[in-house]
Amino acid sequence: KYQELLRKAEREVQLASEKDKERLNAQIEELQRRVAEIEEKKKAISQAMLTKTGHVYIISNVGSFGEDVYKIGMTRRLEPMDRVKELGDASVPFPFDVHAMIRTGDAPALENALHKHFDFRRLNLENQRKEFFRVSIEEIRTELDQLKTELGIESELRLTLLAEAKEYRMSEAKRKHLEASYLSD
Repeated sequence: KYQELLRKAEREVQLASEKDKERLNAQIEELQRRVAEIEEKKKAISQAMLTKTGHVYIISNVGSFGEDVYKIGMTRRLEPMDRVKELGDASVPFPFDVHAMIRTGDAPALENALHKHFDFRRLNLENQRKEFFRVSIEEIRTELDQLKTELGIESELRLTLLAEAKEYRMSEAKRKHLEASYLSD
């Protein structure tokens, strides 16, 4: 669209008066800038699609979803914790705890294999894009150990077995303290 507008403006500038040429040249510069931006975006998207390297993350949010509910997701971001922080900022009362951050050469394959294995344990069976599963961390660890060999994952698999859930646990302690002081009055 912008390239067509650019070609049109370039044709018009040839026939324009000096006054109109200034305006058309400014338009041409703006259109060239937009075309360059779009080309850059297309290049970034195709780079992301070409590379499979990324991180598969296993996170929980005990305060929001309860025990034994994990989100198994993937990110290609250079800073994978940015994705976890982003999820924790969006409509949940407590931040997520990270149980695993697995860097691998084929993150989509690992994420897909985990999703398939735990598919019947999904919380939302209607929307496959919701990646929350009711499963124990031990089951996840066992499946990861199996997939490490099958998929040739070279990174070390380290899982945090217990969620810190710091804000949630502090809130619960404070709630109990407030209830106790309310009952004693």
